[in-house]
Amino acid sequence: MIQYTYNYNNVVKTMKEEKAMREEKQTSFLPISKLLLFFIPLGLSASLVTFSHIIINGTLARGEEAEVIISSYVIAMSLFAITERLGVLLRHTCSALVRDKVSFKAVLHVATYVLLVLMFIATTIAYTPIGKWIFTYFFGAESAMVSQIIEVYQILIIVTFFSAIRCLFQGVIILERQTKWLTIGMIIRLIVMYLLSLYFIKGGNITAVTGAYIFLAGMMVESLVSYLEGRLLVKKLKEKQANHTVTTKKQVFRFYSPLIWSSLIIVMVGPFINAFLGKTNEIELAIASYALALSVTQLILSFFTYVHQIVLSFYNENSKKVIQFTSVIGIIPAIVLAIICFTPLGPLFLETVLGANERLVEASMDCLHVFLIMTIVFPCIDFCNGILLIREQTKAMLITQSTNLLITFLILLVGSSLVPNWNGVIGALAQSVGMVGELAVLLFIVLKGGATLHQQKKRKEKEQSIGL
Repeated sequence: MIQYTYNYNNVVKTMKEEKAMREEKQTSFLPISKLLLFFIPLGLSASLVTFSHIIINGTLARGEEAEVIISSYVIAMSLFAITERLGVLLRHTCSALVRDKVSFKAVLHVATYVLLVLMFIATTIAYTPIGKWIFTYFFGAESAMVSQIIEVYQILIIVTFFSAIRCLFQGVIILERQTKWLTIGMIIRLIVMYLLSLYFIKGGNITAVTGAYIFLAGMMVESLVSYLEGRLLVKKLKEKQANHTVTTKKQVFRFYSPLIWSSLIIVMVGPFINAFLGKTNEIELAIASYALALSVTQLILSFFTYVHQIVLSFYNENSKKVIQFTSVIGIIPAIVLAIICFTPLGPLFLETVLGANERLVEASMDCLHVFLIMTIVFPCIDFCNGILLIREQTKAMLITQSTNLLITFLILLVGSSLVPNWNGVIGALAQSVGMVGELAVLLFIVLKGGATLHQQKKRKEKEQSIGL
């Protein structure tokens, strides 16, 4: 009996030592350089998107009645952004669920259904009186602009198709860690868009539809690059991975559908803020300063919008290294915005690069100080969302983003009623604190789920050791 106990203890000790060696070995297999090679191309591709909008807006600004042309294009894009967002979610779904050809086929079937529904909705809006009603009463467009807006939106229907294909295959590219192709695709897209913009500028006949054609050309090219590389990577996948359980459309829908609803919830934040800023003391200044400060903040954050993909791709491989890496890169946006806020660089940038006058610069700087909160919180939210995607807890995002919307609404309501003289700061504060609320709920869910998984792991290890 004593001999048996001694042998049993030795076996358990040996197992623990082997586990520790595996963990130590695992750490050496995930160098920082590997994470950087994965992350930097993703960050660059996200940041370069900003330049595509600059190319389009720069082209439209050269048309006659530029204000009407740009406004028509922006309103059409506002509705397009809502429907396209549902297609963009295919990227998350693909990189989270696809591990073999069987799971890719399941995601592809769901993507086909999603694309058909999106195309049907967009076509109904573009070619029936519903579209005119939406743009007139929901977006408040003037009757003279509506025909231009609808013409733009009719082109954007085609963009929706190519965007969904792009995002589906980008999910595979990210899964296989070939992220350089996202940057390559974006660079080619920008070149095509710039050349086409020069053609339209030389021709001189610039309308709101011009922007849609430039956008479509760029999206088609980027989609083609993603499709060609993505298809090659799909062919290299195993037919069926033994330990992967995703095989049916139903499983994919169960993962994907909460993402749809949570996206529709969070997309309401922008309209809420703009509506309540209309109740401040200086409406034009409030909306302009908030929009300008938000654009600067989003430009800084754009490079860091793929933190969740680092989690999806590497967390199961080495969680400690991923946490260390994301903690370091997560503080960079706050440092950059702090430099803009607390040095002369900020006002100089707003005045010389963005062309803001002295009054608008001062109001925008006030908003930027508040947006420091967002730059601290956003990388943490993206990290936690990555954890939820790994655990396939997408239903939890309905709770977290509903919390964000509710807190944002309450602060807007209170701020516009009690301190309407704060103007754009009300919007910045509402959006930032809303995200703090979202992070608080996320942390609770993630930590609670982590504790449960740890207990299950301990119980499984104990059962295995007893079985020995």
